[in-house]
Formats: sequence, structure tokens, C-alpha cells
Amino acid sequence: MLKLTPRLDNNEFLQKLPTTFQQLAPLAEQSMTLARILAGRGVLAPNELDTALGALLPANQLLDIDNAVALLNQAIDNQQKILIIGDFDCDGATSTALMVRVLREMGANVEFLVPYRFKYGYGLTPEIVDLGVESYQPDMIVTVDNGISSHAGVERAKQYGLTVVITDHHLTNKVKPNANAVVNPNQLGCAFASKSLVGVGVAFYVLGSLAKIRREQQKPTTHVSKYLDLVALGTIADVGVLDQNNRILVHHGLMAIREGRCCLGILALLEQASKQPSEITAQDFGFIIGPRINAAGRMDNMQTGIECLLSDDWQQATELASELNQLNLERRQVEQGMREQADIILQNKHLDSQDSDSLTNASHKRSIILYQDNWHQGVIGIVAGRLKERYHLPAIVFAPADTSAVSDSDLIKGSARSIAGVHIRDMIETVAQRHPELITHFGGHAMAAGLSIEKHHFSAFCQAFENVLSKLDADVFEETLLTDGQLLAQDFNTQFVYFLNNLTVWGHGFVPPIFDGVFVVQDFRVLKQRHVKLWLSHPDVTFTIEAIWFNADFEAFNPNDIEPSVSQAHLLFSLDNNEFNGQVKLQLLIKKAVLV
Repeated sequence: MLKLTPRLDNNEFLQKLPTTFQQLAPLAEQSMTLARILAGRGVLAPNELDTALGALLPANQLLDIDNAVALLNQAIDNQQKILIIGDFDCDGATSTALMVRVLREMGANVEFLVPYRFKYGYGLTPEIVDLGVESYQPDMIVTVDNGISSHAGVERAKQYGLTVVITDHHLTNKVKPNANAVVNPNQLGCAFASKSLVGVGVAFYVLGSLAKIRREQQKPTTHVSKYLDLVALGTIADVGVLDQNNRILVHHGLMAIREGRCCLGILALLEQASKQPSEITAQDFGFIIGPRINAAGRMDNMQTGIECLLSDDWQQATELASELNQLNLERRQVEQGMREQADIILQNKHLDSQDSDSLTNASHKRSIILYQDNWHQGVIGIVAGRLKERYHLPAIVFAPADTSAVSDSDLIKGSARSIAGVHIRDMIETVAQRHPELITHFGGHAMAAGLSIEKHHFSAFCQAFENVLSKLDADVFEETLLTDGQLLAQDFNTQFVYFLNNLTVWGHGFVPPIFDGVFVVQDFRVLKQRHVKLWLSHPDVTFTIEAIWFNADFEAFNPNDIEPSVSQAHLLFSLDNNEFNGQVKLQLLIKKAVLV
């Protein structure tokens, strides 16, 4: 049998059941299963699923937002030139596009600048301030999705006499920079109840408050809520935790796109993916649109991604979306090559860690840290994520910071991805505190972070990082397979699946339901030597249930051991409605499986 952990303990559920069941029963006929699913995610009453915009947390909880709004309001009135400094990922792109669109509609004189990843690095650095002043001669700089750690950049801007407003969401344990205003739910002293806003969410709150003030003052303004498509895209693409506040933002953005009330760039990107806007899900933000926009920042310059989101001309939006699609194809090819090289390194753990072409700590047990001279800086985060998923270990992948063939720089940049229970940013900070000579720069979140080190410090960093992880409980590194339990016989129907899919926004921090159960294998077929298609029976279910396991684990589940109509399989699965030739059938999407 699979070793599974119930998302909600039965005794805990039974204690909550009277209230939960009674309040949630009107939502579905299958309320017993539904109540267990929602209670396992902390939802005990229908109002916790409320998606009305009026249920959003009040903006005045955000520290310093009034100051930021007053400065922006004055800058618009005085026609001061505002320069938006963004980030080179999808959250940064949507934040920048949102700021530019809304401020221009309010009458602002505004331009944007995004650091070129491979030359300037991340955030409001002194170098990017110099470039911004030289290129645009701004009076005010507004950061989006960055800036909370940019002390030196803010000081450089002050030397030019500029007003600086920082809007960010990244974690910090330090005093904020000396900007004129700093809005960040994660800054010290901020009482905003949700710490899960991403960069575009913070920008939305600032602009919404600005629009309200200007409306009261009878000045030119706009309705910021009409751009919730951008907010939803950035929130999912940045893997924001879907607490109720973020679910509200994503829900309304999703509805806008389904109805075609969105930026032309998003429609053009969906066309590139042959996806109908009316059929889009929250998952599509992360798997279809987000990667195409991110490809601009990973492979070239995020300018293309932002211009696509800003375009109001269909032909131009289509051309830009095509460019992004091509960049994404290139990104996938580079990623595949790097993943193959990483697999070879990990399969040959005896490689000398001092080999300049293959640096690795693969022999260690609690992390995977890799570097190669020919790896692409723009793709290391994706590769780290794949390694983390495959091996269930924190992974850090490094690449040269300077890709110039004539460069003699020793600096390498790393992207880290983590597992539950390992706060990757805090782990890196601990290394920095104990060994200040090892890390030149770092920042990030609990699950993702970035850092820079000197290449000759690679081995020492690997050892120091492992030493920090060695203090953690060993249980942290054992993968926990959570389940929402077994389904009732009446749950195996397409109507229940449809209801679940449309009940709320599912995603990071509010994960889609996943179930387990023991089934009799009536028949099976191996597809393309990688996938397994199964036909199953289950007690009290009168029809044959179809299931598919993509990229099946044949070591744990050997098809040669299956005896049709006799063998039983314990499955961990999600539910799906499979539409083919106009017919809709229930289908199980298998996550894990063993024969019992």
C-alpha cells in the first residue's frame, strides 16, 4: 500500500463535521466529501469561499501606502516624469504593465525600464539607476516586484535628487531602504493580514488607492479592476499562495479572460498555444501564458513581454506573442539539455567536485547543488525546480554570472528551489551569517531564492549549506504524500468533477483535491513506453473507470505483474473530465500507484 498522510485526520474532521457539514451542505449534493476537502484547507464556512471584490482586505492595512499614493498623485498633477523599474519575470512584467497602463490613463508621464538580466542583475542597483537617469531623466522612480533590498540603489537615486517609491513583496528581516515610501506586506511593521500578495498584487493595491483618491478629488482616473487579468496572471505565475485574498484577485482575472475582457497580449499568447479564452483555467497561467512571458526575461530581454502586455493593436500583439513563443521554444531546448547534463552528473556521483566543468555536491544527502561553465543563467531556476521535484531535495543550480567569452569574472549566480519544511532563503542567510565571505548577494522566499557566489567558493558553499541542513529533522526530507481520503461511490461522476473545478481557484497553498483508493485492474495498456492507461472497477461503482498515469514509475508499478480482473492497485489520483469526440468521461489522473 502507498504510505499516505491524510490532509485532515478523521477524528479532527469528525469534530469539525457538525458545523462544517451543515454550513457547506447547500453547496453540493456530495457535501460529505466536499466538507472534508474544504475543511482540510481550513475552510469551515461558505463565506470563506466568497470571491466578491468587496471581500478583499482593506488597502489601509498596508504600511506606507498613503504616503506612496500621495507622492504618485502629486507627480501626476505636476507632470513629473515617472520611471517604473520592474523585474525580469512574469510577476515583474505584469506589475510593470499594470503600472504603466493605469498611470497613463490617469494622465501621468511614465516610462519603464527592466534590468537586462545578464548585464545588470536583479533589482534597483546603482547601475540601473545610472542607466535610467541617462536614458529617461526621471523625477521619480517607482519599483515593482523589487526594491526592498536595494539600499545602494536608493542612495544612488537620492544623489540624483529623485523621489523613490518602492512596491515589493519579497521577504526581508532588515530595515527598509531610505526611500520616500515603501509598500511591502512583508516589511517589518506591516500589519496587512495577507503576506502572500505578489508584486502585481501590491501594485494593484497602490493603484486602486490612488484611483480612489483621484476620483474623490475629481481628477482624471480609471478603474484599476479592469486589469485584474494582469493581477491574476502574475499571481499564479509567481506561485503566490492562494489565500482567500489572492483567490479573489485570481477569480476575477480569470473570469475577465474567459469573457475576452483582457489585454490583447494575453489573447494573442493564448492563440499561440491554441487555447480558447473561454476554457482557460488558473493552471493555464502557470503552464501556458507565464512560461512564454518568462521566456523573454530568461533568454533575452523582458521588454518584449511587457510590450506584448501593453499592446492595444492586435497585429502588434500577435507578432510579439509569436516572438515570445519562439523564445519559449528556445528556452525548452536549453532546459532539456541542461536537465540531461544534470542527470548525468547525478548518476556519476564520483565526478571530481574540483573539475571546473562539472562542479557538484551530488554525493551529499540533503541537497543538490550543481554548476557547469556552459549553463544558461536564464534557465537555472527551472532546472532547480525539476531537480527538487524529482529528488525531493532542496536544489540550487548555478551558472556563470557573465556570459561574455572574454570575461575572467569568477562570479556565478544560483537559483534555489526548496521542499516543504526547508525555508530556502533562511537557510542561505544562515550560511551568509556563519560564513560572510562565501555569499556576495542573496534574496528570495521560503520556496525559491537567488544568490551569487565566487566560483572558487563553490565547494565551501556546498559544505556550509549541507551543514546548515544537517541540523534539520530527518523527517523533513521524506516526501509526504497527502490525500483527501477516499471517494464515495456517488462521487465518481462528471458532475462532481465539474463542480469541484468551478467551486474555487485551486493552486499553490490551496491545492486541488487529491484522493486515494484501492481498485481492481480490469485491463491496461502501456502507451509510448512511458504512460499507462488503466480500466478499473471499484466497489459500488457500476461502470468501468478509466485512468491514466503519465510518465509512470515502472519500478513501483510494473505492468508485467498485472493480472487483469485479479490484481488490485492502490492509487493516489486527482479527478478529471476527459472530452473526446464530443463525449465527456470521468478519468482518474494517477500521481502514484502500487500493486497490492
